Amino acid sequence: MSCSVGTRLEGVGTYVLIPVFGVLAAAGVGAAGVTGSALFDFALNPRSERSVMARLRAGEAEGFDSEAAASDPRRFEARRWFEESKQSVQIEASDGGSLRGWLLPVEGIRASDDGRALESLDGAAGEPRGRVFGILCHGYSGRPSDLCIEAQIAHSFGITVLAPAARGHERNDDRYVTMGWRDANDLLGWIDLIRAFDPAARIALYGVSMGGAEVMMASGLALPPNVRCIVEDCGYTSVWDEFSVQIGMQLKLPAVPLLNAASAVCRARAGYGFKEASAERRLRRAAVPMLFIHGSEDRFVPFWMLDRLYDACASPVKEKLIIEGAGHGLSSTVDPDRYWGAVGSFLQRYLF
Repeated sequence: MSCSVGTRLEGVGTYVLIPVFGVLAAAGVGAAGVTGSALFDFALNPRSERSVMARLRAGEAEGFDSEAAASDPRRFEARRWFEESKQSVQIEASDGGSLRGWLLPVEGIRASDDGRALESLDGAAGEPRGRVFGILCHGYSGRPSDLCIEAQIAHSFGITVLAPAARGHERNDDRYVTMGWRDANDLLGWIDLIRAFDPAARIALYGVSMGGAEVMMASGLALPPNVRCIVEDCGYTSVWDEFSVQIGMQLKLPAVPLLNAASAVCRARAGYGFKEASAERRLRRAAVPMLFIHGSEDRFVPFWMLDRLYDACASPVKEKLIIEGAGHGLSSTVDPDRYWGAVGSFLQRYLF
């Protein structure tokens, strides 16, 4: 038996559709190992020749309205602005090596020549000024520039944008994909990069799809008081839940024992398991204001996850925005006025 399902990313959102190779794990222990390794390599190993990301580059997709995201009239100009404005930045990873991303600064700020620090154009870096920053987290199989519209709008608000590449993506594709889990801890390093430049900086976290899960997973960490608020758009409750949805929806197969096998391989090779990688559990320790956004017609990260995440959030300030008729990652495309009106109002209250 051999079957595969592809995924795609274009624009704001992304989807995880899991491929399965070989025999089912139910056939035995050896088969479970083979199946688990196949699942892991397809979904989480960007260097695999037969990976989900390779399918995306080949233009294979299923179940997503790619034309809706690609046809947004703002995208071409926003992507051009992103490419012309971006400056390289990097931080040291907790497990060795460097993690890279892009800075899109407002006037008066720049990245140092080696990208390891932020500087003011007059050379007076590090003076507390309370500048405003946004860290934007992209989705699965994507790249930072997929959030070019979001970055340009944030920049128009006077926000300096920092757009990291997730592990296993773009400039960090020498690592395994961690579905936001280890990326959430990496956010602490990106926050420290900003704080080293401006100890009084005010910071917002924003993420879409896997990036939405990432910022929710970060919400329960020991965030410094510089982080004033978090906006998540269509993030999932946990990696286990999301992969379970996709195996059932796309392959009509049960999560158990397939995901158990893949999760065991993931723990051995990437250092985490699917069940522990839970935004829902991290939200129980959230303390900063949070805005949850989801499209009512989202099936890839199902709409029902929104209420579970919102209810789990322990923050005394939390808000919910539902965009009727929007599929996965398409809320800002379907109703941009309502979307950006709500996000802008939220940032005005808690960031500025």
